[in-house]
Amino acid sequence: MSNRTIYFAIPAMNEKEFLPFTLDCIDKQRYKANIKVYVCVNQPEKCWENEQIEICKNNQQTIELLKNYSHLDITLIDKSSRGNGWEDKKQGVGHARKLLIDSILQVASDNDILISMDADTVFEADYCQTVADNFQAHKGAVGLAVPYYHRLINSEPEDRAILRYELYTRNYNLNLLRIGSPYAYTALGSAIACTIKACKAVGGFDAYTSGEDFYFLQKLCKHGNILRYNKSKVYPATRYSARVPFGTGPAMQKGSLGNWKPYPIFDYSGFDVIEQTYKMIGHLFYEDVDNEFIRFLKTVFSTDDLWSALRKNYKTISSFTRAFHNKADGLKIFQFLRYHQSNCQKSDEKCLSDFFKQYYPHISNAFSCRMESFSFSSASIRELDEIRNFLMEQETGYQIIYNQ
Repeated sequence: MSNRTIYFAIPAMNEKEFLPFTLDCIDKQRYKANIKVYVCVNQPEKCWENEQIEICKNNQQTIELLKNYSHLDITLIDKSSRGNGWEDKKQGVGHARKLLIDSILQVASDNDILISMDADTVFEADYCQTVADNFQAHKGAVGLAVPYYHRLINSEPEDRAILRYELYTRNYNLNLLRIGSPYAYTALGSAIACTIKACKAVGGFDAYTSGEDFYFLQKLCKHGNILRYNKSKVYPATRYSARVPFGTGPAMQKGSLGNWKPYPIFDYSGFDVIEQTYKMIGHLFYEDVDNEFIRFLKTVFSTDDLWSALRKNYKTISSFTRAFHNKADGLKIFQFLRYHQSNCQKSDEKCLSDFFKQYYPHISNAFSCRMESFSFSSASIRELDEIRNFLMEQETGYQIIYNQ
């Protein structure tokens, strides 16, 4: 439906420098139907009483900017002004997104579209139109994991950190795409769209301190089909951040100090074990099978009888397969890969090199750097960017197939 209203949900904390660029991108959209923007300017109330007073001042300036921004239909949610800030544990981007989306769900129609956005992200003027066209072309789709790309900023530390982080995310997602996982997407708060109907059906966002984007996409994935490709992508900012426990900004910050342990280059062998399990689902419908992933799931669920209830309740292989994926979901996959990696005894460089040798042998020595002797610390920005772009191109090919 071409007259769908698009709702942007944007949490903002200490974003006066970046938010105007995001708003300008929305203002320049060529989408002809309505666009409404909801912004939650937020921070903990205690910031008014400690050394983070500068965040409060920045947020107040952001509020004034929004009040005077006349080009867009903006709804301001003030969780920043003195007396309005988050109290106790109810704070952070997850709570801001939940408040925003709950507010939107009260007024939006089922056929409208929600776009989750960050206050430091930019995109092309056709972004809204391509998102709307995507849902129009795939009427059964409930959500969209939008492709992303971090632009380099000509600063060695930041560029090196963001490229290392993207090699982590793209290696992870490309391998999930390769094995046909339904959870093959990258969860970024600035790169999610869904129908209002689907958002209502899954109960909106949950108020996690961070990671709310991951859990929301997982709920959507269990509810219906998620699109993986969009003609127009988003460009999140390349910058350090410590406002949430994990994600792009914290990864860059930790990584720049040498701590990439939370963001490993997962070895392809772990994904192969999951793929092996997928291929055994038809057999598992009738009787138990065993491999490393199954044994891991038994440990996680604290039972040796994982499947009898599913066999009883899901009488066809197709319904049993969906129930299997709901049980062995994106979180369980991630947890298994971390477990498998802990026993892998390989460096990140070795894992990346082995992946290329196994699945792209024709290209593994075509980069400016030789993968056999690849090192994150010694590789140039150009070499890292070259590998990042190759992985992105492979992702795109798979994503287009998933959309069909």
